[in-house]
Amino acid sequence: MSEKLKETVTAVKGIGEETAGALTELNIYTVEDLLEHFPFRYEDYRLRDLSDVRHDERITVAGKIQSEPVLQYYGRKRSRLTVKLLISDRFLIQAVFFNQPYLKNKLQLNGVITVTGKWDQYRRTITVSESKVGEVERKKELEPVYHVRGTLTVKGLRRLIGLALKQFGGDIDETLPPALLSRYRLLSRREAFRAIHFPKNQEDIKQARRRLVYEEFLHFQLKMQGLRKFEREHSKGIAIKYDLQDLKRFIKNLPFSLTDAQKRVVNEILKDMKSPFRMNRLLQGDVGSGKTVVAAIALYAAVSAGFQGALMVPTEILAEQHAESIQKLFEPFAVNCELLTSSVKGKKRKELLEQLQKGDIQILIGTHALIQDEVNFHRLGLVITDEQHRFGVEQRRILREKGENPDVLFMTATPIPRTLAITVFGEMDVSVINEMPAGRKQIKTFWVKDEMLDRVLGFMEKELQKGRQAYVICPLIEESDKLDVQNAIDVHTALVTYFRDRYKIGLMHGRLPGEEKDAVMKAFSANELQVLVSTTVVEVGVNVPNATMMVIYDAERFGLAQLHQLRGRVGRGSEQSYCILLANPKTDVGRERMKIMTETNDGFLLSERDLELRGPGDFFGKKQSGVPEFKLGDPVHDFRILETARNDAAILIESPVFWNGEEYASLRGVLEQSGILKGGKLD
Repeated sequence: MSEKLKETVTAVKGIGEETAGALTELNIYTVEDLLEHFPFRYEDYRLRDLSDVRHDERITVAGKIQSEPVLQYYGRKRSRLTVKLLISDRFLIQAVFFNQPYLKNKLQLNGVITVTGKWDQYRRTITVSESKVGEVERKKELEPVYHVRGTLTVKGLRRLIGLALKQFGGDIDETLPPALLSRYRLLSRREAFRAIHFPKNQEDIKQARRRLVYEEFLHFQLKMQGLRKFEREHSKGIAIKYDLQDLKRFIKNLPFSLTDAQKRVVNEILKDMKSPFRMNRLLQGDVGSGKTVVAAIALYAAVSAGFQGALMVPTEILAEQHAESIQKLFEPFAVNCELLTSSVKGKKRKELLEQLQKGDIQILIGTHALIQDEVNFHRLGLVITDEQHRFGVEQRRILREKGENPDVLFMTATPIPRTLAITVFGEMDVSVINEMPAGRKQIKTFWVKDEMLDRVLGFMEKELQKGRQAYVICPLIEESDKLDVQNAIDVHTALVTYFRDRYKIGLMHGRLPGEEKDAVMKAFSANELQVLVSTTVVEVGVNVPNATMMVIYDAERFGLAQLHQLRGRVGRGSEQSYCILLANPKTDVGRERMKIMTETNDGFLLSERDLELRGPGDFFGKKQSGVPEFKLGDPVHDFRILETARNDAAILIESPVFWNGEEYASLRGVLEQSGILKGGKLD
């Protein structure tokens, strides 16, 4: 970008200090910021043929007034004005104007009017948002609409962008090399800016957007791939030369055969461990796909090469469950695997830490207790973090620094759509277990309305009579004035009354102290509680094979990914399991969610649909989403462009021409601005 475009917006003739102050509310400080404040949609004022228009579409039509206008008042100062229009001499429709009573005297029989609004195909009605009496056409067919704040109007901002383009349009430099422009037949950067702000037709918008979205994604992916190359080549790793024959004996001794997907990801992980570069890999696997056994194989490989391994998980109960299952696998091979949580205290803790430092403990499993200052490893070679998004970057870094550049494996049971994996985890290698172990029964999922609760509870009692257990999930802890949704405390009270003394009902939620939470969960695991009423705190890593039923109240309030995670708490034993979604959704999206949940148990398919329905920020949660905000690109809808940009960035980063060619200087500048590149070298 030219240096001239880095001048403050007051450099644009016609923008004074007051207007510049108003623009700062939109984070517009420079000429470049102003030109890169792109429209988020366009008003389409082209006159349309009604035979080509879809229901609920926003359209502009011109017609002759065929009836006297009828004005009705309702409520305080509210009105509805209706008039019949003849469009193109063949379509008789009704135009509806809300709260514009003054138009009654302007709408003359046989007069001409142009109206813009929402078309109702079934009622043959247009609800008018804009109108012009006596005008058949408009000068501008497509008008960009911008986000504005404060005193700025869309029309005013459009004028300012026009002034900036007129004065500085010639200073918009090309940033893409000729080879890429030619390969994808892209507009020049200058042409793209003019076309996106002042398009002549829909094709202008399409081509301008295609060019600018590709550029935005390419810049982002260059940073990701540059970071990945730097991490891989500049952080000293350790080559873990595991004993292949010993590892094969360990795998052969497992109580079950690995799926093809597990074999594939094990090979990917082992290849990374053997290389001299540090592993930085994300392992994705649906609930129950067998990530833990993959982790155990990787840990055993590290031990066979004389290294120690660490597995950090978010909760104490999950740490205990992992320790129990992994210790069983290692028992025949004399591997010393220990558990460290905040509950391990006093003499036992001291002895454990001493053994760890001497190297007598080969594998340590625990919670964030693993990153305390007093925890010192003898020779840490592999660090595995389960449900990695539950830990902060700093916590993961501290654990990694307990060793000298150990290999790092992150695991998650949240199926992350490929779209977001490419965007958020672009600097990491990603392995996916996309196959479930043989013989695992599908969880039967049903969507029922609230009025069927009695039948649901009757079904639950039948399961409890067989000695099974059940979860009941609620969105809130206590009653809320704002949301009419079931809350955990009320539901717990109601179920205690319903089951009386026949079964014991537990209650768990996020406000309970950690020790109480663990006590409730342990009681449920031991079948001392038959029903557990809970908020979403049970979502991660609870393994109770005897639980065969889950009821989720107000299920429409949860995203698909979260519903799927919750559902994964049942179906862990050999018995048939059930998930009942209690929901009366008011929206099409809510109904669609319930329908999808009953149709598939595939977490990756659900995550893609969830992303389409909710958007990336909501998928991860706004605060910790890690999803970059693009000015123009949408990772979901522009996924093919994102994938192309990623592939191109990966090729460029590895190409000598990229590092030396003059035509790539602008793209190298992207890396320098981000701090990844200094003095022409990755830093």
